[in-house]
Amino acid sequence: MTAKHTRLELTWIGKDERPRLEPRILLEDTELSYHAEKRVSDEDIFDNMLIHGDNLLALSALEQGYAGKVKCIYIDPPYNTGSAFEFYEDNLEHSTWLSLMRDRLQVLSRLLRADGFLCCHIDDSEGHYLKVLLDEIFGRKNYLATLYIRVRYSKKTLKQDMDFHREVEYVHVYQKSADARPNKDRSSSGYDKFCYYISTTGEPSKELSMGGKRVEIFAPGSYEISKGEGSENGLKEIWATGTILDGNSSGRFFRDYLTGRANEDGLGALYRVYGVGDDHLPYRYFTGPKRQTATKGKYFQGIPAGKDVEDGSTSPVLGLFDLAGPFGNCRHEGGVEFRSGKKPEALLQIILKHFSSPGDIVLDSFAGSGTTGAVAHKMKRRWIMIELGDHYLTHIVPRLRSVVQAMDATGITDSVSWRGGGGFRTYRLAPSLLEIDKWGNWVVSKQYKPEMLAEAMCKLEGFRYAPDPDVFWIHGQSTETDLIYVTTQNLSQEQLQFISDQVGDERTLLICCSAFRAKPEDFANLTLKKIPQAVLHRCEWGRDDYSLNVNALPDREPEPDQRHEESAESMASAEDTAEAVTPRPTTRRGRRRRRSSTMQDLPLFANLDQGGDA
Repeated sequence: MTAKHTRLELTWIGKDERPRLEPRILLEDTELSYHAEKRVSDEDIFDNMLIHGDNLLALSALEQGYAGKVKCIYIDPPYNTGSAFEFYEDNLEHSTWLSLMRDRLQVLSRLLRADGFLCCHIDDSEGHYLKVLLDEIFGRKNYLATLYIRVRYSKKTLKQDMDFHREVEYVHVYQKSADARPNKDRSSSGYDKFCYYISTTGEPSKELSMGGKRVEIFAPGSYEISKGEGSENGLKEIWATGTILDGNSSGRFFRDYLTGRANEDGLGALYRVYGVGDDHLPYRYFTGPKRQTATKGKYFQGIPAGKDVEDGSTSPVLGLFDLAGPFGNCRHEGGVEFRSGKKPEALLQIILKHFSSPGDIVLDSFAGSGTTGAVAHKMKRRWIMIELGDHYLTHIVPRLRSVVQAMDATGITDSVSWRGGGGFRTYRLAPSLLEIDKWGNWVVSKQYKPEMLAEAMCKLEGFRYAPDPDVFWIHGQSTETDLIYVTTQNLSQEQLQFISDQVGDERTLLICCSAFRAKPEDFANLTLKKIPQAVLHRCEWGRDDYSLNVNALPDREPEPDQRHEESAESMASAEDTAEAVTPRPTTRRGRRRRRSSTMQDLPLFANLDQGGDA
């Protein structure tokens, strides 16, 4: 019998199947991490993150530390068009594509701040299905808009035999909650541009009639043009050139009567023309060219009579952006080429301008050529990018280094006055915590060093990894009084008693160990778990690829069967009579006498290559 659905939703084959993700830890590749040699400004950001690995696993790895902290997420997933991209196999069956997108979007929604935004770039092959899916995950009430992006000119077709020209793509915009407020376009203050003031000294050097208008001419030195704070009495400077010469009375007057007057009146002359314009003055000022080779001049306009100036109000975010030019010319941006999918920096500048502010965290889990990180860096946002392909090394790392070094003059560099600085750290996903040994048993991977094991168990159990350098049994905490200790040792009654005394009555401690020889109920402040038995059924161990390439999807790993469980149990000593998982006690024993936290026979970690399986 199928489950009853109580709301309108999109259904597809396999929708109820969900991956059991392993929350991996991240390992820094210090040789690839990069930062500027010195600070360029106080706003330099050095802790940006570039993660190499499957983006679903990477998002899960980020969740514990970044849930509720990301302000803007921009993703540009493969469009599922059936086209073979150079770096992505963009050809998935619809239901598979929807499942893989759903899994990622759910984690992304948990990473967003309450006032955060998701911007999802897509085309019309899956865009409408994606819209319904986003409604389910974020709530239809949190849908804000779909931005329409013109990506190519009408006369530039992808294929000559196409029946319809694909000229527009979409960006679906969702808010996490009603707390989100986009940055609207803001008009300048009403008087800001009316900031020029002209004063004359003495009489004009000449007085003429031009086109029936009275004109007074002032030589250089007999007048002053100053710039100050805008006001209702100020004037706005306008160049008399281009379409202005035909578009209004002032432009036409300059064209017809003042062009070429420098030969007669001298360079830098000021003209006061009466009866021109409709502002608060009975005249309008004009200036001629100031250099022998120049031809352009200016006029100065006051606030039009009877009209209110702009008051610095905001205007809504536009719904249509014509970026056909930037899309057509972005091939070499950042010094890297990325065919069939590269986005121009101009697009990301629009997205980040409206949906983030300097210092905010911006995330892109389909990094591609690294455009999001490059733009975020130049716009002084913090950024996190994830990419599975090898082009993270051939494209993204060189591109971001160039940005840090101020060697990238492309894209938005000039428009934001980018001068370099900051840096980034490069990470990779740690291998799966558990692997199957040659006897078919699930054991802790031999690639895990002791510190990695402790951090991984902290993540699995919901603790923050924070080893105490002075107390060997503190590897992390969930609260100030709830702690965790991870070791590959087989702990004896005496060792557990020693730790319990150290923990005391005001704290509780979760111990994850290879085995223990004691009764858990003897220690009210301790909870004992064996590894790997305690986590065998938590995740899909050994799976490294949940990518959007259907051909790369491995067969689902078999569940650890009873044979594995029995084999794992046989690893423990015959003296182990305790349960592998013990509920946390609800009562505490009386306070025990505290002892020193140093003990020669209880090291921080046992050697993973020695003794029993971990």
